[in-house]
Amino acid sequence: MNKKFLAIACLAAVVAISPSCKKDFLNESDPNAVTVDASYKTPNDVLLAVNGIYQSMRSGNNVGEGSDLWTDQRSDDTGTNDNQSNAGEPFQFNNFSILPSNTYLKAHWVSLYTTVSRANVVLSHIDQVSFPDNNLKLKYAAEAKFLRAFTYFELVRLWGDVPLVTKQLSSAADVAASTFRVKQDAVYQQIIADLTDVVNSPLPNLQASTGRVSKAAANFLLGQAYLTMATTLDQANRTTNLNNAKAALMAAYNMRNFGDLNSIPYTDVFDVSKKTTCPELIFQIVNIQGDLNYSSAIAANFQAKGETINSQKPSSGAGYNVTHDLINEYETNDPRMTFSVKYANDPIVKDWFVTKFRDVSNAAGVNGYGGNDWILMRYADVILSLAEVNNYLGDAATATGFLDQVRTRAGMPTYAVSMTNSDYASRYPTLKLAILHERRVELAFEHHRWFDLLRTFTTDELVAYFKAKKQTDFGLAQVANFSTKDRYYPIPFDEYKLNPVKMYQNPGY
Repeated sequence: MNKKFLAIACLAAVVAISPSCKKDFLNESDPNAVTVDASYKTPNDVLLAVNGIYQSMRSGNNVGEGSDLWTDQRSDDTGTNDNQSNAGEPFQFNNFSILPSNTYLKAHWVSLYTTVSRANVVLSHIDQVSFPDNNLKLKYAAEAKFLRAFTYFELVRLWGDVPLVTKQLSSAADVAASTFRVKQDAVYQQIIADLTDVVNSPLPNLQASTGRVSKAAANFLLGQAYLTMATTLDQANRTTNLNNAKAALMAAYNMRNFGDLNSIPYTDVFDVSKKTTCPELIFQIVNIQGDLNYSSAIAANFQAKGETINSQKPSSGAGYNVTHDLINEYETNDPRMTFSVKYANDPIVKDWFVTKFRDVSNAAGVNGYGGNDWILMRYADVILSLAEVNNYLGDAATATGFLDQVRTRAGMPTYAVSMTNSDYASRYPTLKLAILHERRVELAFEHHRWFDLLRTFTTDELVAYFKAKKQTDFGLAQVANFSTKDRYYPIPFDEYKLNPVKMYQNPGY
């Protein structure tokens, strides 16, 4: 018997055999329990709840520093050559053999919807709290709406149609009524509505702490959403969405507090000692150096055996594997390669690993309690997004200007000069491919590559793109497994079985 109905039947049986029980017996409650409604009394209660939304994003099951499984390992940048550990489930991602029963996939789904749920609870209760300063209330609401939009943007790009919930679910009946997939267009419209409210809110253009949402972050996310809509949804609205994307991205760009990108050294972006002062940073998950619970483990975890460049913590493994396909993407003398990856020449480990995130300070120590913040948004991404949208709008000159900002900062030749190089011109014969290339090497390991590929290619083009790659550049992962089904993840089986009709499975699974 279904467990839910079994529980209901048991409760009914208790009531049936106890007709003489007092009415209060069924109304008793835990005197130490605090209901959600009762917990929203003061502005500080709302602040703590908003902080709880941010906190939910820290997990590797969400979008924190350890969330590469859902993005980078799904792409052509990274992966694992271990197809045995954890019943082979992590390997399924970069091997394009993922199953609906994959427990890691379900963990990601659940964690993302936890963030949505926390945002919904805040927005469902904020009006019951009296605020002496109404602008403070509007700021808290804006933060909750941004984080909900951010999470739905992740969900809709990974799964396509997904359940769309915008209020607190207070009962099993509420949950059942909301358990159905909504078409992508409707999800995007909710994302747009939330972000429009945020950009019109009293939030500052930039926050003193990049760990909190700003208008610059909201405009950037709005621009990304419109750009993704333009390239992946009904093409009837393509031009309108592209122009909306350009407007939002330019708004974010004009909120920067520096001049040209070249004024910020590339290495400053990832320097732990400059994480609170680097003007390129827009939005991050903040970590505390030396703290057992809130430090970053990325520097130590990514380090290969026998190496000391990332962390004082000794490593016994391969670190974070980089595909040779990505290594081959770097142009000769690109300093971003020297900074981002290194070849480990240990007797046991002889392969490339990631060095982009480092903290060898004594404060991080031999335990590897690093201070790296996890960067979710930075201005090089805004600039390359502007290059992309202007190119799609047919303005190659403006697109090239934005592309050159990033290349010049990196110490690389301009696009025009690079196109005189036969190797560069043959590998990236169009400006579209040149921008995709630049995004790959500039933003490597920052969890953008998979989404860049989905935005750049149609499903059939993406299949052809992967099929054309060399198997020898991917280790044990089989590139030949890639097919049209891999455009989206499968709906986790435990979610699908709740309602096989309304929670219909994605094609191919």
